[in-house]
Amino acid sequence: MEQPWYKQFWPWFLLSLTVGVSMLTLVRVAILTNHSVHLVTEDYYKKGKGINVDISRVNVAEELGLKATVRSEDNAVVIQLEKGELAHYPAVTAMFAHRTLPDRDFTKLVTSDAFGQYRITLDNGLQGPWFVELSPHDEHWLIQGRVEFPTEQSIKLSN
Repeated sequence: MEQPWYKQFWPWFLLSLTVGVSMLTLVRVAILTNHSVHLVTEDYYKKGKGINVDISRVNVAEELGLKATVRSEDNAVVIQLEKGELAHYPAVTAMFAHRTLPDRDFTKLVTSDAFGQYRITLDNGLQGPWFVELSPHDEHWLIQGRVEFPTEQSIKLSN
């Protein structure tokens, strides 16, 4: 005697495969929408036009003999600036941009001590690859480079 369909193995097996794949797809969509990666900037045209301006500011920094190194100490970032031909150590705007997580980017205005060290104290230490830009208030020059945090060794920012 034949059993009804709901008492057989194969319909339930096929139904469980379909429901299982659908549930996994919904979980994956939820994860990807909550943790998206932004690799392409929305204002790419404006950024591209700004590259020429940045190059001229980098050239000014090289002409002035400006050099900078970056290191981390616990929850602080220490920037050492060699002022070159500048009369004094200026207040510097330090911009930190994460390579793939734009919501972690931040900018700080910092002043130096007598030895040209700029110290930025953060709530949490930096982790991973970061792009660092240093410029004065008038944005006359620019020093930039990539740094992998945490680092106890001084990493030179190379334009």
